[in-house]
Amino acid sequence: MDDTRLPEAVWRKSSYSGGGGNECVEVAILDRGAAVRDSKDPRGGFFAVPDASWSAFLAAVAK
Repeated sequence: MDDTRLPEAVWRKSSYSGGGGNECVEVAILDRGAAVRDSKDPRGGFFAVPDASWSAFLAAVAK
């Protein structure tokens, strides 16, 4: 899906992003989960995940 379907989304880039600032993913927290897109191609689309999946992902990467 392209990001025009999420006009209210506030996209955030990781503080670990590469020096050029475009070598990362961006995340937008939604009412019922999160959306993720490639920062190099923000108009190229995104994928959305429900709350439970996003929480499980964050728990896994925090270990």
